This record gives sequence, structure tokens and C-alpha cells, in this order.
Amino acid sequence: MKKLNKSFWEHRYRENKTGWDVGHVSLPIKTYIDQLTNKDLKILIPGAGNSYEAEYLWKKGFKNVFVLDIANQPLINLKKRLTDFPNEQLINKDFFELKDSFDLIIEQTFFCALQPNLRKNYSNKMNELLEENGKLVGLLFNFELTKEGPPFGGSKTEYLNLFSSVFKINTLEKSYNSIKPREHKEQFFIFEKNNH
Repeated sequence: MKKLNKSFWEHRYRENKTGWDVGHVSLPIKTYIDQLTNKDLKILIPGAGNSYEAEYLWKKGFKNVFVLDIANQPLINLKKRLTDFPNEQLINKDFFELKDSFDLIIEQTFFCALQPNLRKNYSNKMNELLEENGKLVGLLFNFELTKEGPPFGGSKTEYLNLFSSVFKINTLEKSYNSIKPREHKEQFFIFEKNNH
């Protein structure tokens, strides 16, 4: 299987070429987090970048949060902002090599950064990493899949085809509270691990 390109992402962070970085937790994900009541959930944020979602969760009392990125710089950036965040919960490795299990995985601009030929692997790996009835929640871009990227887009139909074989599709709808530059370009989703 094709490896993720570590040097490409390290370079993007070092050069501060992070146009996808909105500088705060995205509103649709914040809204989802705000209704969570179980602070013991084991949560993964893969391809997390500067991970404002992890920071928001941490400050709300979710201490079982794990942040994964193939580039080390964004993990260093998070640690500077959250000095008490445990080092062992900062994972600097290729997502596809991770061995663990989680109750909730948050998707925020990781899927769209992957080469489209890795999408089936992504779907299977997410399923493998989730506990029984675990959820994969977040945002997927809703614009035509282009040859050039990242970001790489996609459509609701494509996502249904890709994920419905291994997940129960609880929600997949146009995000009503996206930030202005992403208005009408995001689908909010909740997929649940399908245990049959």
C-alpha cells in the first residue's frame, strides 16, 4: 500500500503553507462536541494538523483524546498551546500503521488530504480502529473530485458508496453551520461501526 508522504506535510507546516487551517475548532464539530456527555470517551483525531478540535475537547474535560499526525510540527504546536497534554497521546506516525481502538474518531480535513486511491483503505482502517458501536464523525468536502489536490473533493453519492459497506450511515447531510469560505461545500456526517 502507498505510504503517506511525511516530508510533504512536514514542509507544509514548516513553511506555514496551511491554507486549510481555520485557526479554531470548526463550528459543525464544536456543535457535535457540545452535546457529548461522556467525558470518558476514547477519542482519536487523525491527520489532526494543529488540532483545535483536540484543544477544545481537552479544555472541556475530555482527557482521553489522542492526536495523530504524520508531521511532527503540528503536534509540537499543540503541545505549546496545551503544555499539560500528555506526550503519549500525541502520535507521530502514519495513520495506516496505527494499532489501537477508539469510541469516537473525528474527521476534520484528513480524508480530503489523502490521495483518492487511499479512500477504501481509509474506510476500512477507520472501521478497524473503532470499538463496537463506535462512531466516525466530522466533515467531508462536497465539491467535484479534481485531479489536483489536496484538498480532494467528493460527492454524497460517492461517500455513501464508499462507507455504507462498513458503516451504518446515521447522518450525511449538507453542513448548515460551515464557516463562510466552506459554505455549501461541506457534508456533516455521523457513521456508526457496523457490527455484522
